Amino acid sequence: MDATNTRKIQFATLAIGATANSMGITATELHNRLKRHGLIQHLLFDCYDTLHTESIEGVVWNVKEALKNWERKEGKG
Repeated sequence: MDATNTRKIQFATLAIGATANSMGITATELHNRLKRHGLIQHLLFDCYDTLHTESIEGVVWNVKEALKNWERKEGKG
């Protein structure tokens, strides 16, 4: 695994943990919800270059908004 992939995984782990904490749920629950919509790949990994420059509060906001929008489309939000 190269250094870039390692950084992306570390970033995703931090983002999921901080967002789950903000939402009052477990990181496992949030991970499963994000994975169901492909948001781990499409948001956290693919948008890493942009997101990792934001504050953790900004990252948490982005993750929560993306999840809310996808779950609303699915009829669960």
